[in-house]
Amino acid sequence: MAFTSDHLAKLTRDASSTPQADIGVAATWGQRLFELDLAAVHLFSRTARSAIGRFLAIAISKLGNGWIYLILAPIVLIGLGWQGLHVAALAGMNAALLHLLYPIIKRRFGRRRPFQVDARLPSLLKTLDDHSFPSGHAMTLTGVLAPIVIAWPATTLSAGLLLLSMAWSRIATAHHYPSDVAAGVALGAGLSYPLASGILAYW
Repeated sequence: MAFTSDHLAKLTRDASSTPQADIGVAATWGQRLFELDLAAVHLFSRTARSAIGRFLAIAISKLGNGWIYLILAPIVLIGLGWQGLHVAALAGMNAALLHLLYPIIKRRFGRRRPFQVDARLPSLLKTLDDHSFPSGHAMTLTGVLAPIVIAWPATTLSAGLLLLSMAWSRIATAHHYPSDVAAGVALGAGLSYPLASGILAYW
């Protein structure tokens, strides 16, 4: 079968339109995922409308600014004895390493926070920086908890509840999307868990 100029023109149009169609599909799915993310923030935000909900969301978020680690340190030292010194040092090292990567990732994505995108969402407290992705609170807490859980498995449930509480508070205050929190946990666990496992095996 011989190709005419019309056939060639049609093939050229089809080939050139395929990447555009793929981009359009990706953009559509991206928009849908964003809408789901934002809808989840609205749902979580409503849980902080009552006086007690608002108090808890703000208090837990503020604990994540650094105070929670001052509470965890003596618990670890009392619970693990001398090994607690190694665990505390490793937790601090994890946090420091993560915070070397954290600002780079934040600037690279430059994602606006939920309350900046949707004026219906109230911000319950001041932000520590300008960007939303990933959640630094979730990232740091995961990195600190990783060596504690490895060295002291009995704390696994408590650590999980603490991390879930922090995740809830960061979304309920309209400072983060669920995807920000998930990325923070993934980043914290991805770096800290294998590092902590390897080092604690020799301590």
